[in-house]
Amino acid sequence: MPEKKILIVDADVASRNFIARILIDQQFDVIQAGSGKEGLICAWRDHPDLAILDPNLADLKGEDIAIKLRRDARTAKLPLIALSSDSSTSRIKSCLDAGYSEYITKSGQAVQTLNETISRFLGLAAVSEKKGGSLMMFLSAKGGTGTSSICANTAMNISKDQPDARVVVVDMVLPIGSIASIVGYEGTQNLVTITDMPPGITTPKFFKDELPDMNIWGFHLLAGSPDPESSNHIKAGRIWDIVLALKESYDYVLIDIGRSLSKITFPLLQKADVVALVISTDISAISLTKTLWEYLLAKGVGASSVYTILNRAVGLEGLSKVDVEKTLGIPVMATLPYLSSNFAFANSHHQPFTLKFPKDSATFIFVEVAKEMISLARKLRDQ
Repeated sequence: MPEKKILIVDADVASRNFIARILIDQQFDVIQAGSGKEGLICAWRDHPDLAILDPNLADLKGEDIAIKLRRDARTAKLPLIALSSDSSTSRIKSCLDAGYSEYITKSGQAVQTLNETISRFLGLAAVSEKKGGSLMMFLSAKGGTGTSSICANTAMNISKDQPDARVVVVDMVLPIGSIASIVGYEGTQNLVTITDMPPGITTPKFFKDELPDMNIWGFHLLAGSPDPESSNHIKAGRIWDIVLALKESYDYVLIDIGRSLSKITFPLLQKADVVALVISTDISAISLTKTLWEYLLAKGVGASSVYTILNRAVGLEGLSKVDVEKTLGIPVMATLPYLSSNFAFANSHHQPFTLKFPKDSATFIFVEVAKEMISLARKLRDQ
């Protein structure tokens, strides 16, 4: 029995059968639908791993189909590929805004592009399976919110709470990584050099044995790009394989993306066990966070997997926790007080905040954040 099931929705029988034959030859289980309504029924009833839809359907608008699928828990995270003869910028934008994961124009290169896209999404699908290490993503809507520092310190406290667990931090902040400077890593191995290695080398054993141990931090590190020029050479197609290998090697995989939302990072967000959304208290950051939150929901990131952290990085001014919750319409799970120069001081000495300032109130909050994120990841896995 084929491992993966793909739904094709296309009113053009010849086009539908052509794509179906290609997929069947690759040992996929293929389901076909000739209308939007039939496609919705198949998606909800047959639980495909991926869907390919021509948005130009007679009965339902392609964008409306995507919205319906994204709003239903059964298909909220289903990879949706639009395969259309309409190459207009406006149609591409409207489809992606409605919830399609990718938009491919029917052309001479469409089959190759489709195969590559399917491989990427179905490779990522394994990330969401309830096996391997827990995947935790850290992001924010605006720079300067302390996301990288929070990620590193949370990882340290997860390691401390789970002394027998293996923890790794991956820096995917672009164009320049930020974790290395916090933990004091000065080596040459990083995301750029790793993605340049052949897949046969970057095995789970490689990551288990070769990633540097950050000693007092309690985790291993895959550092980010050392400079903007280097980031241009990251081989995005290797990211999925690397994350899968890391999940096999570690109990907790924490990925810091800061505000670097992209085609590289967003599919990982859709598959993460927990998404830590770091929020600043200034009004501009709150406005951007609201936009980001609505975008995450529209793209299939489950609200139950999001762990919100309010960080008073800009000082005592700004909105209160109650105001933030009211504005965003979401609860704040943890609130870090204004740390003045202490955070910067700990970072400049490459030490975890909880070790540098063990009696600070923020130390106890970091401990609780680690425990609660572990608990949330386990809870969602058990569902």
